[in-house]
Amino acid sequence: MTIGEFVERDAAVHPSALTPGYKTSILRSPRNALISPRNTLSEITGPVFGARELGEKDNDLILNFAKDGLPIGERLVIHGYVRDEFGNPVSGALVEVWQANAGGRYRHKKDQYLAPIDPNFGGCGRMLTDSNGYYVFRTIKPGPYPWANSTNAWRPAHIHMSLNADGWAQRLITQLYFEGDPLIERCPIVETIPTVEQVRSLIAQEDPANHIPFDARTYRFDVTLRGRRATFFENTLPGVPR
Repeated sequence: MTIGEFVERDAAVHPSALTPGYKTSILRSPRNALISPRNTLSEITGPVFGARELGEKDNDLILNFAKDGLPIGERLVIHGYVRDEFGNPVSGALVEVWQANAGGRYRHKKDQYLAPIDPNFGGCGRMLTDSNGYYVFRTIKPGPYPWANSTNAWRPAHIHMSLNADGWAQRLITQLYFEGDPLIERCPIVETIPTVEQVRSLIAQEDPANHIPFDARTYRFDVTLRGRRATFFENTLPGVPR
């Protein structure tokens, strides 16, 4: 079996690297034109993660750091599917998440926000997608927090996500926002995104049919990664889910 390269990113649909309204981009944005080298073997074939590398509570942020009680805050279930841009499920993808606690504070020594640290909440988790590209985790809804982009800027509630699929060239780091949050449209980071449709793709939708009664609300958040260039294989047409 030939493992093909991944399709190139379409730069036209991504935010501009330099967006002065988001201050951090001023120093981080590249000064020279980007180049697109061909994928190397390591970018095509790695990494590979196994279930034995994960702990049984890694995808349960309500329990994986609890010591003397349960974390404070609204309990949530987040779930969804990881697919490539041709609609194929991405199985075995490592999904890592990290977030602030219910008060809007991270468990990080550089976070000096006045909200208290929750002694029973670590704010980190990870999981692998199954054969259908499905993932799920439990957590506490993160709180909004102020940040130094301007004198009165607040970040919407959000969860950071990192996805490593079946090739390094698919690596994605993104953020998940929550349906109905009025801070989303005022966020300078969100404002760098070119279209309303793309912003919507970053907003988890409430999924009341899967709420856990008297326990947790559920949100659905699907993720799309880069796909491989078409390889004719066992009469499977490119772009047709296997």
